[in-house]
Amino acid sequence: MMRSLNLKKTKRFAAQIRLETLKEIKTLGFGHIGGSLSIADLLAVLYENVMSYDPKKPQWKDRDFFVSSKGHAGPAIYATLALKGFFPLEMLKTLNHNGTKLPSHCDRNKTPGIDMTTGSLGQGVSTAIGMAMGTKIDKTKNYTYLLVGDGELNEGQCWEGAMFANHHKLDNLICFVDYNKKQLDGYVKDINRPLSFADKFKSFGWDAQDVNGSSVEDIYNAIEKAKTIKEKPSVIVLDTIKGQGVKFVENTLANHSMKFGEKENAEAEKAIVELERKIKELDC
Repeated sequence: MMRSLNLKKTKRFAAQIRLETLKEIKTLGFGHIGGSLSIADLLAVLYENVMSYDPKKPQWKDRDFFVSSKGHAGPAIYATLALKGFFPLEMLKTLNHNGTKLPSHCDRNKTPGIDMTTGSLGQGVSTAIGMAMGTKIDKTKNYTYLLVGDGELNEGQCWEGAMFANHHKLDNLICFVDYNKKQLDGYVKDINRPLSFADKFKSFGWDAQDVNGSSVEDIYNAIEKAKTIKEKPSVIVLDTIKGQGVKFVENTLANHSMKFGEKENAEAEKAIVELERKIKELDC
């Protein structure tokens, strides 16, 4: 059940997610930072205001499901889950270390709160649609929330899934496109010009919205609207910046995955101070 939006609390949570994500990757010395930071506002809205879940019972049958098909965004999702009490914050320091429960890409068999193993791009779309189909057959009230990357939508599997989801009227499925304009090899427009994602999804029979992906209020309102749509799936295209909310990452061209040397560590320390300051201001 959706809760009313607490704007200040949600902005604070987004800043916390960014802070802990930055600390994770700085501690490790490298990692998928750009596409993790760009989804912090979405994660704050979902886990603070929208989704039903129980950190003490990660497999609770009445929970809503979250599938990040862009599995490399794991660091931000781990930060979110830790902040919500699925596991101790200290565990974030083990990101991608030997024996960790927090691998580079999401793994449902290792991490409490992860609903689907992902990372092979496109396949999370199929599994999320299967989850939504299953709950539709069972006539339960669970929603499935799916996150995909803009570069990932180069995969034909995504559009096969889009046809299937519309055909089966999966109005319990809400997909988010992280339109941060970049993928591993460069700008999305230079690799495979995407045109309008909203228009493409509409042509596949989905309800589609374009929103400001840095506005927690706009994201929340778009989800509220999507939940009123019946007999078709919904997509919300989030206009974001890769590295969103941390300027030195935003300003780094190759920020899909970054190594942290002396320069990056110094910049990260400044960003950590700034995020901590922002959190304190939102506490007032």
